[in-house]
Amino acid sequence: MANSKILRIKTISEYHRLMGFPKPAHPLISVINLEAITHPPGGKETSLVFDFYSISLKRMQNAKMKYGQQQYDFDEGLMFFMAPNQVFSIEVEKDAEVKRSGWLLFVHPDFLWNTPLAKVIKQYEYFDYSVNEALFLSEKEEATVNGIIHDMQQEYLSNIDKFSQDIIIAQIELLLTYAERFYNRQFLTRKITNHKLLDRLEDILTDYFNNDGLADKGLPTVHDIADMLNVSPNYLSSMLKVLTGQSTQQHIHNKLIEKAKEKLSTTDLSVSEIAYELGFEHPQSFSKLFKTKTNLSPLEFRESFN
Repeated sequence: MANSKILRIKTISEYHRLMGFPKPAHPLISVINLEAITHPPGGKETSLVFDFYSISLKRMQNAKMKYGQQQYDFDEGLMFFMAPNQVFSIEVEKDAEVKRSGWLLFVHPDFLWNTPLAKVIKQYEYFDYSVNEALFLSEKEEATVNGIIHDMQQEYLSNIDKFSQDIIIAQIELLLTYAERFYNRQFLTRKITNHKLLDRLEDILTDYFNNDGLADKGLPTVHDIADMLNVSPNYLSSMLKVLTGQSTQQHIHNKLIEKAKEKLSTTDLSVSEIAYELGFEHPQSFSKLFKTKTNLSPLEFRESFN
């Protein structure tokens, strides 16, 4: 974004202050009605970094959100998840009145301290998805998450007691589990789009392993493949696990083993030469992976053809 500045917001209270909101009822957790936001903090073209988790259900007219190099129009409602220290931007169309609806949940990592969720939350891969990989909810799904947020807000606005944190933590866990379920549904219901992605993945891996430059380039990484497909690495692996039961790394290894079998059965190249051609620096690493995947060493596989 041209002339954009990055604004780091360290605390939920700081965000409230910037937005002209009252002091949050709880310093480490807050639910904000998006209709109350009349301007992005810091001006019309500002990149933001939060030091806390952000979960939102948004509809915005006349505004576009940018995350990395991806831009998304928020005229439709969707859920989006951000972990601390991720940069995102909001652009407001010139002379346009921004109409927002939905909510924004902030959870500071300190609120999760010394609870099982402090570790578990890092395992939810959708916190690292791009903006264009946001979660589209049905009306029924939206009602479910809105109900959880309403209950959570009621809990922290009530008189805080020794049970409050445990109840709110359980509500956050419930929200995250529902999000996992709804993403699973989204992977399955968007079959045409996702199967096109699968076809492109297959083509990219085939081209990569048919290329004679593997010895110089080395094996493709998950990030390499995701970049070629214009998706985030975590989104790609999550989608593949739902559709095929295997991660991106496993797909790379499957294509590698397929190519290795072809070379072992149709050429006289040594195992070391094949390993080098397939991008391995050390033949032992190739042999170990081959045996893990096939239960045979490369030489045992070759002998099975003689």
